[in-house]
Amino acid sequence: MALSAEERTRYARHLALAEIGPEGQERLKAARVLVIGAGGLGSPSALYLAAAGVGTLGLVDCDRVDLSNLQRQVLFDNAALARPKAAAARERLLSLNPGIRVVAHQIELRAANVRELIDAYDIVLDGTDRLHTRYLVNDACVLLGKPLVTAAIHRFEGQAMTYVPGRGPCYRCLFPETPAAVVPTCAEAGVLGVLPGVLGAIQATEAIKLIVGRGEPLVGRLLTYDALELRFQEFRFARRSDCAVCGERPTITELHDAPEACMNDALQFLRRMSPAELQVALADPATRGTLLLVDVREPREFAGGHLPGAISMPMSELARRLPELPAGATAVFMCRSGGRSLRACGEALRAGVVTPVQLEGGLLAWAEEVDPAFHVAPAG
Repeated sequence: MALSAEERTRYARHLALAEIGPEGQERLKAARVLVIGAGGLGSPSALYLAAAGVGTLGLVDCDRVDLSNLQRQVLFDNAALARPKAAAARERLLSLNPGIRVVAHQIELRAANVRELIDAYDIVLDGTDRLHTRYLVNDACVLLGKPLVTAAIHRFEGQAMTYVPGRGPCYRCLFPETPAAVVPTCAEAGVLGVLPGVLGAIQATEAIKLIVGRGEPLVGRLLTYDALELRFQEFRFARRSDCAVCGERPTITELHDAPEACMNDALQFLRRMSPAELQVALADPATRGTLLLVDVREPREFAGGHLPGAISMPMSELARRLPELPAGATAVFMCRSGGRSLRACGEALRAGVVTPVQLEGGLLAWAEEVDPAFHVAPAG
C-alpha cells in the first residue's frame, strides 16, 4: 500500500525512523487491529493507533458514555454523554485521522460472535475490565492463531503482556481462571484517571512493534506498573504444558460463555424495550396499566430523578424483594445505562418472573431520545 503525499507529511516522524520508514508505515496502513473495550485502556490505545496510521481499526463496546467515564476515557467529552461508546469513538478517531477506516462494533462480546469478529483482524488489543471476557478473548486468539496484547488496571496499578502464536505463553498460562465476583471493576474499586493512559499507550506500542516487525514484544513477560511508587517491574513466565487452551493436551477446543457472562441462558430470549417504545407504551391506556417500572439504581440515584410511577428496588435488595412484584404485571427494569437492569432481568428470570423487560440504554438513553430535560443522577 503506497503512501500518498499527504500521508508522507502526516507520518513524517515515523518515516524518519529507520526502524519504521516507508516500508513500516505501509505495513501500518495495511494492518487491521481490533480494540476490545472503548474505555480507559481502549481510549489511549485507539487514539495512538489511529494517529500512527493503522489502516483499519475495529472498536468493540456495547456501553454508552457516562459522566463518570470522562475522568479517564479520553476518547470522549461532554458532547458524547449517553451516546454509544463505539459510535462516539469512531467519530473521534476519524476526526483525528480521516485517512483510516474505523469500524464500530456495538455488541456484547460472546462465544457466539467472538470467533467471526476476531478472525477479521490481524491483532487484538484487549482492554476489558470483565475477567470472563478476558479469558474468552484469549481463548479465541489462541484457537485462531491471532496475536493478543492484553492489559488490566486496578486502583493505582496496571499490567500488560503480549501473546504471539507459537512464540510464547498465553494469558491462561499465567493466571488460573478466577471467579469474576472476586475481581472488582473500576467502578467498584476506583482507578487513578491517568493510569489507563500509561497501560493503553503500552498496548499501542506493542501493536505497532508487531505490525512493523521491530523490537521485542512482551512475550513471556508480564510488565507491571505501580503509579504510586512510579515503578515498572517485569516477571518472566513460560508456557504451561498443561494449559487448558495452548497446552500439549488442550481441553478448550471450542468457545463457551462463562456462567457470569450468560447470567442465565434465558436472557437470549429477554425482551428489550427502547426508550421510544416505552414512551409509546406508557401513553397507551391499554398497556400503561400492565407495566410496572422497576428502577434498580441506588436510592440516592433514584431520589435524584426517576420516571413517574417507577418504584425503587435497588440491586442490593432485589433478590429478597422480587416477590413483591404483582402477578400479571410486566416488570420493566431500568438503571442508569443498562448494565444493572440486565443483571436484574437475570435475577428476575431465575426467580420465576415470566416476562421481565429491560429498558435499552437505561435512563441515559431515555434522556437522549425522549426527554432531554430529564435529569439522571451520577452513578453510585
